[in-house]
Amino acid sequence: MFSRQEKILLGILATIQFSSIVDFMIMMPLGPQLMRMFSINPHQFGLLVSSYTFSAGISGFLASFFMDKFDRKSSLLFFFVGFSLGTIACALAPTYELLLFARGLTGVFGGVLGSLVLAIVSDSISYERRGSAMGVIMTSFSMASVLGVPFSLFLANQYSWHAPFLFLGGISLLLCGVIWFYIPPMRYHLATKRAKEPPLHILTRILHNQNQRRALFFMSSVMFGHFAIIPFLSPSLVANAGMTEAQLPLMYMAGGLCTIFSSPFIGRLSDRFGKHKVFFWGALVTLIPYWVITHMGPTPLWIILSICAFFFVSSGGRMIPATALVSGTAMPQNRGSFMSIVSCVQQLSSAVSSYIAGLIVTTGPQGHLKNYNVVGYVAVVFTFVAIYLSRRIHAIEEPSLNATEEPLGEPLI
Repeated sequence: MFSRQEKILLGILATIQFSSIVDFMIMMPLGPQLMRMFSINPHQFGLLVSSYTFSAGISGFLASFFMDKFDRKSSLLFFFVGFSLGTIACALAPTYELLLFARGLTGVFGGVLGSLVLAIVSDSISYERRGSAMGVIMTSFSMASVLGVPFSLFLANQYSWHAPFLFLGGISLLLCGVIWFYIPPMRYHLATKRAKEPPLHILTRILHNQNQRRALFFMSSVMFGHFAIIPFLSPSLVANAGMTEAQLPLMYMAGGLCTIFSSPFIGRLSDRFGKHKVFFWGALVTLIPYWVITHMGPTPLWIILSICAFFFVSSGGRMIPATALVSGTAMPQNRGSFMSIVSCVQQLSSAVSSYIAGLIVTTGPQGHLKNYNVVGYVAVVFTFVAIYLSRRIHAIEEPSLNATEEPLGEPLI
């Protein structure tokens, strides 16, 4: 299905996503160690996590004003080098305040990487095959869950909390060299000459485009429902379902192992049966683990792992056709700026959803989490909103791309 050059490109992009996801995910399980080392309270630790998301949302918004004016390869290198240095800065931070600053700095660069990767995939792979390509990119989350997070925790336990950030930052810098040598200049989106556009026209163009407005509301609904559940998933499994903290990595490993196989398969289904249909059924199926997880009491470990694996497969699977749908609403010459706005909307929706969920969920006298079921109902409502909006999003006709063409500019080494 993919040519040799497309396979190399997708492999590099998936590895970039892997680094970015591990960097974000590793903060949560490191929480107890960081709170102990820096003598900080839960609120201060929450700032460490949200500083990345908040910075990522702002940078995604600002990046939309210039993302389509440069070679995609140059932009990718710039932001990935910044991300790598920011991660190393986290490793070297001696105080809480400097770590907070370093996390925000990493978010500035990491927040743009995701949208840039999706823009490159969309520019390089035709819409008819884009679901399969997104499935390959989404396996980065699986690998982060199976390998990245457990290995990072191993380094932190063997050495210190500095070790996983130092290792990830060093590997990311080496990957910058791979990008330099193995990804050609990517100027396909610059092929069409355009009049100079004032920065604010980028926003007004999106706001006046009804199809893109729907795409933004659609992605916001998807992320809002999902991140109402996510922040309290691990705490609820410990407090309500009876898991121990030592067993939590098993959840990530079980979910990650399943999605390694399910993500490429769901991507192929999206191309074969249509993005709208696969998202519809994927969203409906996700309602099952939403309800079960948010109503779970004391449960045997094997049942918890099965439900969580099902949750990872269904929630991650629906993101594949969702992302392909949204990417199809923009032309190549405007796609970078639009996907940056999409990234901004995703980050802000996630942050607002997590904050509201935090207001709803409370801790009972025995340590149990109360009102988590209400959060589940919120997620269900926004899932139905997303289903409704998905039916009203239409892919625009793009310039023809097929596997024999070389739209990237220069052949790969």
